[in-house]
Amino acid sequence: MAVNQSDIEKLAELAKLEISTEAAGATADSISQVLELVDQLQAADTTGVAPMAHPLDAVQRLRADQVTEADQREALQAMAPATEDGLYLVPRVIE
Repeated sequence: MAVNQSDIEKLAELAKLEISTEAAGATADSISQVLELVDQLQAADTTGVAPMAHPLDAVQRLRADQVTEADQREALQAMAPATEDGLYLVPRVIE
C-alpha cells in the first residue's frame, strides 16, 4: 500500500496542520516505506511458530501483608511544629 503526497496533505488539512509540499512528499515516502515493511512482515509464514511470552500472562508473586516495622508516629510527630489528633497541621494556602 502506497501513500501519496495528496493523502498526506489531506490528513494535514483534517488535523489542522500546516505542511509544506516538500515535507508532505518526504512524509509520504517515509510512511510508504514503513507500510512496505509491515507488508513484508505479514507475508512471513508463521505456521508452527509458538507465540512469545507475554508479560500479562505471568503470575504475580505476592508477599504476605504483615507489619514489619514498629509504629513510630509519636516519635515522628514530636518533631513536627504542630499536630492534632495524629495529623500534621500546616498553614492554610487557599482562602
